[in-house]
Amino acid sequence: MDPIHVIVRPIVTEKATWGSGHQNRFAFEVSKLATKTDIKQAVESLYKVRVLGVATQTRRLRNRAYAYGFVPGKTWKRAVVKIHPEDKIELF
Repeated sequence: MDPIHVIVRPIVTEKATWGSGHQNRFAFEVSKLATKTDIKQAVESLYKVRVLGVATQTRRLRNRAYAYGFVPGKTWKRAVVKIHPEDKIELF
């Protein structure tokens, strides 16, 4: 896969920001079809860093109840990438 299509957006939450500052782990929303190897290559090519490990999660939001019935929640994939201690990603 093309690196620009693998990574959808960085995830900026309190937990992800703490992990980036203290553990050198960065969270990204990625394509559902991307593998760990695709994610590693995409982060290395886009941000010019060395990736040590990739952890992925397939997440699903809860079902929503509306007046016309239930609507299933959106499914998305999250990747937490650990980079080399000497490298840094500037998201802002």
